[in-house]
Amino acid sequence: MNLIRRFIRFFRSVYYEFTKVTWLGRNEVLGVTVMLILFVVIISIFVGVIDLFLGTIISIIL
Repeated sequence: MNLIRRFIRFFRSVYYEFTKVTWLGRNEVLGVTVMLILFVVIISIFVGVIDLFLGTIISIIL
């Protein structure tokens, strides 16, 4: 029985902490998502170019 009370107290405190959180608005989430996707695309292109460059150099050497 004591274990059940501890679980209930834990979940109440979790709920209380969630009420104190300031959540982002829809526009903020959309803006951050677009920035993240652009960042991933740019880094992917960069890594691809480096890979192509190093692969070309290795094939010339061998």
